[in-house]
Amino acid sequence: MSLATIDGQRAALESGEITSVDLVQRSVAAINELQPVLNAFITVDAEAALAAAKESDARRSRGAAFGPLDGIPIAHKDIFCTDGLRTTCGSRMLENFVPPYDATVVARLRRAGLVNVGKTNMDEFAMGSSNETSYFGDVTNPWDTTRSPGGSSGGSAAAVAAGIVAGATGTDTGGSIRQPAALCGITGVKPTYGRASRYGMIAFASSLDQAGTLTHTAKDAALLLDAFCGFDPRDSTSLDSPMEPISAHLDDSLAGLKIGVAEAFYDDGLASGCRDSLELALDELRSLGASVTSVELSNLYLSVPTYYVVAPAECSSNMSRFDGIRFGHRAAGCTDLAELYTRSRSEGFGDEVKRRIMTGTYVLSSGYYDAYYLKAQRARQLISDDFARAFASVDIIVGPTTPTPAFGLGDKVDDPVTMYLNDIYTIGANLAGLPALSVPSGLVDDLPVGIQMIGPPLSEARLLNAAHRFQSVTDWHTRVPNVSTGDGK
Repeated sequence: MSLATIDGQRAALESGEITSVDLVQRSVAAINELQPVLNAFITVDAEAALAAAKESDARRSRGAAFGPLDGIPIAHKDIFCTDGLRTTCGSRMLENFVPPYDATVVARLRRAGLVNVGKTNMDEFAMGSSNETSYFGDVTNPWDTTRSPGGSSGGSAAAVAAGIVAGATGTDTGGSIRQPAALCGITGVKPTYGRASRYGMIAFASSLDQAGTLTHTAKDAALLLDAFCGFDPRDSTSLDSPMEPISAHLDDSLAGLKIGVAEAFYDDGLASGCRDSLELALDELRSLGASVTSVELSNLYLSVPTYYVVAPAECSSNMSRFDGIRFGHRAAGCTDLAELYTRSRSEGFGDEVKRRIMTGTYVLSSGYYDAYYLKAQRARQLISDDFARAFASVDIIVGPTTPTPAFGLGDKVDDPVTMYLNDIYTIGANLAGLPALSVPSGLVDDLPVGIQMIGPPLSEARLLNAAHRFQSVTDWHTRVPNVSTGDGK
């Protein structure tokens, strides 16, 4: 059994082959070894993790384990509030913020017995596609440490890809789970909007943000989603709908599954290697019994401009709470309120956050609301309608996750528009509130790439079934990087 996966660790714990303390010690040792290279973590909680692991081992020894995942180490993206452990959002603004409560996702995973070893690095307030906007420094890609792991959940993706933990949480606002999953060669899942609680998840764009998972396999993702998805009365956007275990349908046959592929995915920006990987993946899915047909997503090209009006507008509203008075960074030596506001926000926020705040404030301002924000919301509805029409004839939509493999650190950081285009295939699912995932589908120039699967609302089980069956006949998800050399094996 492989200790690289959550399912493998679960089996090893149940058989007594290994203890939770052993697993946590392995994770902490890996952090200590790889942190100088990857910079995947902001805060490591080794002492508390070992204490929790000892408690888990004691429960298991007396037959009182919380569940099958009890004792497995994971990491949380540093956007989820953790009781007594600082939560920075990768920003100077929250550098010393210690929440007095757990986010619902954190609390539910804790109740399942999973052990948090630390908080992973991320683009500041989840604003970025390369993990180069963090106040705590860039995260590097384990496959090639001169390249980006993707963002904004790049720290979680790098930690899983490098084998530090078998699973980690992330958040996805426009592709921030799926894009780093593809660039790091792992599986990333964004559930239906509202399926996972946003309570205690620090907001960037409230109508788009969604918690999800980064793991090696679709099966591991299903196990984690089963543990933390579900209705939460503390979140007004939480879906109050019945939910059977996602993991129950992983082995279902794909016979009769109807897959849609949109011509919009085959644009000029799609690298030939990514195109070839997608075609080979579709052949594998056909061999499993699925059929493939064309669908029309004629408004998908509007995704990027629509997103970069809607998301900054919501960012502008959400970031207004950080004013230097209630919590967060407070500038010293200010003589009046205006100076306190100005200096605290200027010092506390990085350039990308400031750029989005200013853009969002502009599109919401008097005289520009109708011209920009209202039109963007109309375009958002057109995109959503396209998906709804497509799902009237197909079960899932398959396409590329990213237009290229991982790009070099520094290559796009000074060109925001080029950086934003890296999310061109992932944003549509967020605008429409749909579940989507990325699974590894090949190597291009010795770097991993992924395919994306998108489903109608509440179709997580179907998506993960398709992903799991795909992984049963391919081995891309088993490839791991040699971090010291940047080579995969």
